[in-house]
Amino acid sequence: MLRLLSLLLIFALSLSALSDKETLKRAKSFANSSNKSKQFRAYNDFKNLYLRSLMHENSSLKYSALAGIVQSGKKLHIDISQYEEELKFTKPKTTYKKPVSKKNIKKKIKKQFKIKSSHRLKSVHWKNGRLVLTFDKKLRANQINYFTLYDSKTKKYKYIFDIHASMLTQSQNLRKWGVERIKIVQYNSNTLRLVIENNYKLKIHFRKESRALIISIFNVKKSSYVKPKHAAIRSKRIDRNKRIVIDAGHGGKDPGAIGYRHYREKIIVLQIAQKLKKILKSRGYKVYMTRDSDKFIKLRSRTRFANKKKADLFISIHANAVGKKSAKKVHGVECYFLDKSRSSRAKRVSASENKGGLKDMNFYGKESFLNTLNTHNIVAANKLAIDLQREALNSLHKSFKNVKDAGVRPGPFWVLVGAQMPAVLVEVGFITNPTEARRLVNSKYQQAIALGLANGVERYFLNN
Repeated sequence: MLRLLSLLLIFALSLSALSDKETLKRAKSFANSSNKSKQFRAYNDFKNLYLRSLMHENSSLKYSALAGIVQSGKKLHIDISQYEEELKFTKPKTTYKKPVSKKNIKKKIKKQFKIKSSHRLKSVHWKNGRLVLTFDKKLRANQINYFTLYDSKTKKYKYIFDIHASMLTQSQNLRKWGVERIKIVQYNSNTLRLVIENNYKLKIHFRKESRALIISIFNVKKSSYVKPKHAAIRSKRIDRNKRIVIDAGHGGKDPGAIGYRHYREKIIVLQIAQKLKKILKSRGYKVYMTRDSDKFIKLRSRTRFANKKKADLFISIHANAVGKKSAKKVHGVECYFLDKSRSSRAKRVSASENKGGLKDMNFYGKESFLNTLNTHNIVAANKLAIDLQREALNSLHKSFKNVKDAGVRPGPFWVLVGAQMPAVLVEVGFITNPTEARRLVNSKYQQAIALGLANGVERYFLNN
């Protein structure tokens, strides 16, 4: 039996070593199958490819991944509306092309830019009714390409700005009374696209002022205001008769990472875990904590506790750390799911978090690792990690600037070994980074990330 499990483990891990091209080919093959299990595997492959495309700024891979998510998601009756919306503004090639001329399409295109730029978008805000985009360097006129489109089928007017620059976040939706939709996305690695969309004609004026692009929108009819559609997860029917175990990392004699101004990981993660517990309980979930005070708990005892409670999810909360030389540079939020490490980053982080249970590894690792590391758990935990990461970032971006998406990664975390349910480890930020450390001890930041994680839990249950 143990030999069979070993073979299954090797097979599961070999799949993860496939190249992007091979994974995409496999996903497309699974997506065209009538087998639900294969369709689910296709959906998960496409999601992983989507994350890789963002990390490597590969717009061609991003387009294929989004198309695959939409195709397989529809077959599985999964809510893919956000991906479908993003696909509309994503093209398979990274080179810019002028819109195709068609009847009933009004267009005005300025000379296309042919320059290289390292400009970055610093902020987007409204000032005196005008939309202001501020960049880190002075803008040149040939960096801005503006044109308009009219779609006779949907009867929508689109006012489009292509700016030779990049942004820190993936996309942003903006609001203005009377305008149906305003969205800014990274069209490709070199082009930032702002789209103003409406069901009647608008008058758009814009001007360049040093590092800022200022856009004025006229002819707005307040009576035509359409309330924006939010991803209000709680408005849909969700089975909240679920059990969730929240694990605050470290504790007691194990302080975890010691960071900026001697902030201790064990205290910060406990505070966030308690806030997350309160939110989830208010929504009707049954929530348990591996520790609700400053006490030491062995790593193997944490998942045993979750198994004993017959939990549906296990979420372990930690804070990341690096050495002094990199402390000011490295920051961001990331999620890990249990799998054999495939990167030096995952090895470094897991080595730090595994310190509290090194004595347990020989006893608990050999047999339990084989028994728990199966394809089903890997896929489910990966999906949970993606949803938690996405919603945590969405929540933080509303109140805090320059929150970095450090990604979703596999890693050999012993605190997750033995869990009989989807289990993830969330790194809520770097306690060694001065800016992020000050945020981590801030109650507002803690509440924002706890709210985001709670929304991620809801999204996971909604889609699964």
